[in-house]
Amino acid sequence: MRLTDFWTRLDEAFGPGYAASIASDQVLSQLDGRTIAQALAAGEQTHVVWRAVVAAYPDRVPVRLR
Repeated sequence: MRLTDFWTRLDEAFGPGYAASIASDQVLSQLDGRTIAQALAAGEQTHVVWRAVVAAYPDRVPVRLR
């Protein structure tokens, strides 16, 4: 998954304003206690980070985006 696709999906699932907040503020246990932004900055693959988002917010991410 391209990084631009990742951000598009995150924006679509949460809305642009909330997606930015989730990415920078929400620590996910699936990412070893890092935020989305920290995991991506550390070089984690986008598909791994996206799976963590889906696991953390299963009711928020539409099926078509999984």
